[in-house]
Amino acid sequence: MHQTQRQQTHALLQKRGIRRALFAHPDSVTWLTGLTPLIETGPGAFGGGPSLVWYDSGHFLLICTDAAMNSTPGIGADYDLTVTAVTGYTIEHPIDAPQRVVDVLREALVQSRGTGELAVEIESVSGSQLMAVQHALGQVEVVAADRWLVPLRMIKTDEELAAIRRAFALCDIGFEAAQQTVRAGLREIDIWTAVDSAIQQAAGRRVPLGNDCVVSTRNFNIGGPPGTLAIHPGDTVMIDLGPQHAGYWSDGCRVAYPAERTSEQLRRHRFISNALDFAISLVKPGVRARDIDEKTRAFIRDGGYPVYPHHTGHGIGVAAHEEPRIVPYNDVIIEPGMVILLEPGTYVPGESACRLEDGLLVTHDGVEILTRAPREPQVG
Repeated sequence: MHQTQRQQTHALLQKRGIRRALFAHPDSVTWLTGLTPLIETGPGAFGGGPSLVWYDSGHFLLICTDAAMNSTPGIGADYDLTVTAVTGYTIEHPIDAPQRVVDVLREALVQSRGTGELAVEIESVSGSQLMAVQHALGQVEVVAADRWLVPLRMIKTDEELAAIRRAFALCDIGFEAAQQTVRAGLREIDIWTAVDSAIQQAAGRRVPLGNDCVVSTRNFNIGGPPGTLAIHPGDTVMIDLGPQHAGYWSDGCRVAYPAERTSEQLRRHRFISNALDFAISLVKPGVRARDIDEKTRAFIRDGGYPVYPHHTGHGIGVAAHEEPRIVPYNDVIIEPGMVILLEPGTYVPGESACRLEDGLLVTHDGVEILTRAPREPQVG
């Protein structure tokens, strides 16, 4: 799994003259190995904290707990990857999985014969891990490598795209469940429960799921977790979903209505759908992210609606939000192989909210739309 990602990382480190590196950010570990964190439940008492990837002269060592290994069926050693899983749960001695991870790291460091700088994702290593590095390697010069893999992660491999497509299919299932469930008298949490159940039933397992389920009468109706706010005729319900599959996220947003739409609801919904189509038409190789953002905001403004205060879009992959961010400051150039979300919307606090979001795979001559759920809602 993830051989291409490791080859790209090896080439990057060679170019920088780095023979040894320590990757500790959960997104880096997933991207390099396929190991998927237990996001829904967290590592728990026996998880041992974040996993690590140690790189030494072209070979990668994944250090994790047996619980983390069990959460990712199919992961294992490869020609350029060794996996060491320490015991997480035992009755034979106190629970000390974090220390066991550090012990394996220390052993790998002692066996290392490399010289020169050591690249480390400094922001993600623990104090004990950093102490192990310093103790084993002495006065080696450590260079921060915290965002080195981010540019590489923007372009997806075929293996990654297969996982992302499945995640988007789960997203579509969630939207269908939401549209079938929304009706006056239910609460936000009732809609979310139906969505979550449908996705997990389709996946056949526990599925990490974000993001928003909000009734338009909230004072802050741009987004947020579902609560007990009741749905009334005349409301809109905004459902923004992000299920994960095999360590890769999807994202999308649809709007549902508990009753026949008013003329203004109909006009607003169709305008935002047109805004999304316009934004999609801007995406092609060679375009700057900031230009997509600027032109999409101008489309909303020129239509006479309040302009959304959030990003126009973002990349997606092992993290729910990745580069390229479609925001006013970003000069990143769009390239084939990127997966981008676009999500224009308009909001009046306590009154109305409408956001529509589609996922796109950038191709050599445009885009492939990954979101299949209809934008036009069923009416409860």
